[in-house]
Amino acid sequence: MKKNNAILLSTPYILWMLAFTLIPLGVVAYYALTDPATGVFSLGNLRDLNMYWGVLWESILYSLISAFICLLLGYPVAYFIAHQGAVAQKILYMLVMLPMCMSFLLRTLAWVGLLQDTGIINDFLEMIGIGRMQLIRTPGAVVLGMVYNYLPYMILPLYSTIVKINPRLIEAAEDLGCNTVQVFRRVTLPLSVPGILSGITMVFVPAVSTFYISQKLGGTDTVLIGDVIERQFKQGNNPNLGAALSLVLMILVFVCTGIMNRFGADEEGGVIA
Repeated sequence: MKKNNAILLSTPYILWMLAFTLIPLGVVAYYALTDPATGVFSLGNLRDLNMYWGVLWESILYSLISAFICLLLGYPVAYFIAHQGAVAQKILYMLVMLPMCMSFLLRTLAWVGLLQDTGIINDFLEMIGIGRMQLIRTPGAVVLGMVYNYLPYMILPLYSTIVKINPRLIEAAEDLGCNTVQVFRRVTLPLSVPGILSGITMVFVPAVSTFYISQKLGGTDTVLIGDVIERQFKQGNNPNLGAALSLVLMILVFVCTGIMNRFGADEEGGVIA
């Protein structure tokens, strides 16, 4: 009886995954592995990926830099929130999530208005005598856009992990003679590794596939793998090649997620032991 109830309750989720995950993945795989002219099985689309490996590695580099910066910025914020009172934690948690309630496109366009040549930041620099600078259409602007949009994805899992650390462990370390730095290095930081890995994964996965940020904040030389995929579907009129690029990107995301989850599970198991 319980087994039948479990199957019945999981049916909507199974149907959802089938309709919006498995079937779309199958469609992508089909187009990636078929010839655009004849529709027969072919690896030609995968061979055509050789010209885009540089773009893929550049996308990975941008995503890793963004994830690292998010970690540097997000860890102190998550640590601060986790050590506040219950009411303050709820308020600060809400403030972290508040920007996510706004449209992703609007948040990115806001930075366009700030960084453009006649934007607010350049007006301020000119007013104090520094002069206008090239802020937009640069790799730095792309990384800034990624960090701004995906920073909450780093803070939330870090906060969830740090807040669960048993304070008795910190007290025990202090009783054994550890100072604040040693307590953080030997207790807090190792116990928060699962949150770090989860945060890196949650930032890296959307950052490596983004295209709108690079189009609005990057220059003509800043082309990421998401831009190439969009162009193949919209401008290049070659959905098969775009599907092949998407398939490679999905495999990369699955591998990275699996590695992060494996190490995160190992660390979490070690902490519990």
